[in-house]
Amino acid sequence: MSTYDQLRHFADSWMLIAMFLFFAGVCIRAYLPRMREAHAEAASVVFRNEEPVDAASPAADHPERQEP
Repeated sequence: MSTYDQLRHFADSWMLIAMFLFFAGVCIRAYLPRMREAHAEAASVVFRNEEPVDAASPAADHPERQEP
């Protein structure tokens, strides 16, 4: 039996099972209740350094304009 045949047999059997178990583990971990806080933080990371803009100010639409 050649090396190619041995590797193909391994990939068709045990590696397929290992990859499926890894995929299932990642999917299960993503939906665990204890991960909710980490997901909420990751979703809001893009807004972390934003400053609120006063909507009544005319400079809100055009930041380059300054009020006199």
